[in-house]
Amino acid sequence: MTMTTGCVRLSRGGSSRSIIGLPQSLSRNAGSVIFRRSGVVPSPTANLHHYHRLPSTSRSMTNSTVHRALNAKNINPNILKAQYAVRGEIAVRSEEYRKALQAGAGHRLPFHSVISANIGNPQQLDQKPITFFRQVLSIMEYPALIEHEEIFPEDVRERARVLLEDVGSVGAYSQSQGAYGIRKSVANFIKERDGFEANPDDIFLTGGASAGVHTLLNTICASRNTGVLIPIPQYPLYTATLALLDATAVSYHLNEEQKWSTNVELIETARQNAADNGTDVRCICVINPGNPTGSSLSVEDIKGVIRIAAKNHLVIMADEVYQTNVYDGVEFHSFKKVLRTLQREEPGRYDHVELVSLHSTSKGIVGECGHRGGYFELVNFDPEVKAQIYKLVSITLCPPVIGQCLVELMVNPPKEGEPSWELYNKERNHIFNGLESRAKALYQAFKDMTGVSCQNPDGAMYLFPSITIPEKAQAEARSLGKQPDEFYCLKMLDATGICVVPGSGFGQVEGTWHFRTTFLPPGTEWVDRLKKFHEGFMKEYSD
Repeated sequence: MTMTTGCVRLSRGGSSRSIIGLPQSLSRNAGSVIFRRSGVVPSPTANLHHYHRLPSTSRSMTNSTVHRALNAKNINPNILKAQYAVRGEIAVRSEEYRKALQAGAGHRLPFHSVISANIGNPQQLDQKPITFFRQVLSIMEYPALIEHEEIFPEDVRERARVLLEDVGSVGAYSQSQGAYGIRKSVANFIKERDGFEANPDDIFLTGGASAGVHTLLNTICASRNTGVLIPIPQYPLYTATLALLDATAVSYHLNEEQKWSTNVELIETARQNAADNGTDVRCICVINPGNPTGSSLSVEDIKGVIRIAAKNHLVIMADEVYQTNVYDGVEFHSFKKVLRTLQREEPGRYDHVELVSLHSTSKGIVGECGHRGGYFELVNFDPEVKAQIYKLVSITLCPPVIGQCLVELMVNPPKEGEPSWELYNKERNHIFNGLESRAKALYQAFKDMTGVSCQNPDGAMYLFPSITIPEKAQAEARSLGKQPDEFYCLKMLDATGICVVPGSGFGQVEGTWHFRTTFLPPGTEWVDRLKKFHEGFMKEYSD
């Protein structure tokens, strides 16, 4: 399969900007691209099929009668460039359908519910919170509850006491880097996971991993000439943030035929091509387990990335928020453990490698997306750079303190023999086993569908199937100004109420089409809807 990539030019003040290595398809479709030439955002209901006439939820107003200081032509142009497909046009349309169903207009639609399979938001999709976590957080929010031993087990009240001693009150600012006691717990977790020491002073608590990504890319990107290697397909947080910073995304393709593994030659080629064009490539981002691919990297894959970083003086940004979500006996390997192992095996060769790894309370079996908790750990960073990162996070004062507390609970859950252990273990296993079984069921459904292929899910919360789209459907998509996979996903939503994300929102090899779906929604009825739609779509557009 030929991997054809191109360069998208974004105009700004008469100059041009390059997004190096992104497939040309990403520059042609205003509805599904990561970066868009135009700043015009299409109306979420502009392309609704005429047989789904929904009541309007907004009042239009012409600009000719309103004079405002800000308009789409004079705001920061980098905001217009940044795109986030996970919550793009298709997701907005799905919310219009959801509102229609809630308003009693469901008789106008060919489905009875909207399935939000577009985003990893576990508790929106009926995943229940862990009791121990919520009990401790309840006391943190209302400390008087700590005296009620008839309500909470002793280990819950003891953990709340320790956290209250550390943070004082969840209504007060903490240290900008995060409460020290919580960072100590994170360091202990990393040491137990990897077998190597971790320093609390190298750990920064964050408002979710996304906040950490923003902080780090703001630090790394010195100018529009700064390049960051991004995997394709990728989670669009990275390219969107680089667009906001007016920096350069340098894409490298993952190998779909090899379970979406990294390919050292492709990475090196992408880096060298960017360097030859004058880009200062400083960092390589890796998502492991993968989003949107659902893959898990092997030790050899990770070693390959570290060797490239060592050779070319690249910072490694390891997004490891799905490290608990690994299935079928697959083992998660952290970048830090592999790096420390290489440093021990080959003294001196990898001592200068800079690594930052991120984790979050939003994924795993925790699923507490709304509480915004996370952290990153700096490894081998210059102390002066670390001081500047501290200054940067200080501008926003501190991460949410209740989210910090949740991080502590995630990295230090009940242990066997403690009062809350039995219930915690039962709930954890129920969530994990449910995710694994739904992943397998959805994978099997894709295997049974005509013109669909999919890699076996190793991890994360997603599948990223490849779909064959008939030429007739591709032609209709082009006539509507849509990418074929976006057209397919819109048709799916209109027919079934299932919201997924087209592969063109993540990047893909030219001429291939995909979509990302979570396997978080409970039950199998929605999977049957998806299968029925697909077979009907293929029949309708077959040559």
